[in-house]
Formats: sequence, structure tokens, C-alpha cells
Amino acid sequence: MPQATSLAIPMPEPRLHRSMTSFRTLFSMLMSILTGLIAIFAFVPLLSVLFMLIWRGIARLNLAIFTELPPAAGMTGGGFGNAIMGTIVMVGVAALIAVPFGTLAAVQMSEFGRNSSTSSVVRFCAKVLTGLPSILAGVFAYATIVLLMGTFSAVAGGIALSILMIPIVMLTAEEALRQVPMKVREAALGMGATRTQMVWKVVLPTALPGMLTGVMLAVARAAGETAPLLFTALFNQYWFDGNLAQPTASLAVLIYNFSSVPFKNQVELAWCASLVLVMLVLAVNLIGQRITRSSR
Repeated sequence: MPQATSLAIPMPEPRLHRSMTSFRTLFSMLMSILTGLIAIFAFVPLLSVLFMLIWRGIARLNLAIFTELPPAAGMTGGGFGNAIMGTIVMVGVAALIAVPFGTLAAVQMSEFGRNSSTSSVVRFCAKVLTGLPSILAGVFAYATIVLLMGTFSAVAGGIALSILMIPIVMLTAEEALRQVPMKVREAALGMGATRTQMVWKVVLPTALPGMLTGVMLAVARAAGETAPLLFTALFNQYWFDGNLAQPTASLAVLIYNFSSVPFKNQVELAWCASLVLVMLVLAVNLIGQRITRSSR
């Protein structure tokens, strides 16, 4: 006997429409408009600062500012090449201190003592340090390094900046390590690797892009700090000669010094130095964002 076939009758799809008189629709539109206005209001200070930096700073942006020394009071021309070099040196010293300590602390909290009370205390202290006023880091380095050495120095400036960098590196590295799937760890241990080998050869390489993002963010913050360097590195009118135990110039302190003098040339250099510093910080942040996207 032939089997009966059932014909499926397609049901018409319901037509959805938005009622402009509905309370939920009106409330959603009101919240969307309010959110947009708040976002625009938040962008106004940022855009105004960027506009002022470009408008006032780009006029002095040339090759000479990277190759010449800061001018004396009342003189024309000059640059701040020594300040750029000093900033790179002190941030490099801070990174050499902060990255190993922050990474080792993150490994301990993530791999060897994830649920221990010690890790909880260290994690809490790191979160508190992220909100530490930068001037307190400078005062600490002044009391422990500058007074001990008897002079302002790049080492003291690097140590002060490292205090601000360590919690950022530590927390971002721990988060990156926690993102590594547990199956990866179990596979490495199942193949006969020790726990140390598993961390060193499997977990750390896997989490490296996320950890580099934290390092970039920490470097961006340290590069723009002024208060810690006023207490530790002070300033120097000459080029950095490789001696870390002497006062060293930096962009942040140069901007602070030149912005308060009555000489037009120095004020213009302060605006140009501000623009260069913002460009450096922006470049570091963009590199960090690029690394994050690549890791994803």
C-alpha cells in the first residue's frame, strides 16, 4: 500500500514591530541618548588636550629637538634629546626590575599557590598598589635609595618607576596564565614533564602574548610619571653618559620645568615635549593592543 505523505504547511513568520508608545521603547531610547551624551562629554577633555598638544607642539617638531640639548634661559633653539634618552633608560631599568619580579609572583599565584592564603594577600596588595599615588613611590625611593647613595640618580628613578609597574605586570601576567586551558597542563604532565618544566616550556610560552600586553601597559604608565622622578632622578642638562649613579633628564620633568618659566622658547619646547611623550605612550599602547589581538 502506498504510504501517506504529510504535507507541512509553512506558518507565516510573525512580523515584529516597535511600538513608539511603549514604556520600554521610550526608556531604551532615553538611555541610549543619555549614554551617547555622556560618552561625548567624556571625550571632550581628551580631544581638547590632544588638539592643544597638536596645535601648540607640532610647530616645533623637527629633527633638531631629538639631537640637541635643552637651551639655557633666554636662548633660542635647542631640543630635548637627552630627556628622551633618559626616559628610555629609566623606564628600561624599571622594566628590568618589574618584569622578572612581577612574572615570578604571577607564576607563584597561578601555578604553585593558586588557592593559598599567601597568594590572596599578595594579590590584594598588588591591587592596592595599582591605585598608589605615584608621589609616594618617589618618596619611598628617595628615603631608601637617594639618601643612601647621597645623590639623585637614574637607578633611584628606575626603582621608583618599578614600584608602579610591578602590580600591573603581576596582575596581567596572572590573568594571562589563568587563561591557559587546564588540559594543556595535564597533557604536559601526562607526557612526563615535571611541574617546573610544564610551567617553563608550555604555560609561559602560551600566555606570553597576554603577559606582554601587561608589560606594555606598565611601560606606558611609567613613561609619563613626573612626581617619582622629581624625588629620585631630578634633571640633567647634558647627555646620558652611561653612569646610572647621577641625575638624569626625563621628558616628564623637562615638561614640568619648562612649562613654568617665563621664556617663550622653553614653553614651546614644553608643548613639543608633551606631544612627543603622548605619541610615545600612544605607540606603546597600540603595540599592546596589537599583541592582545594577535593572542586572541
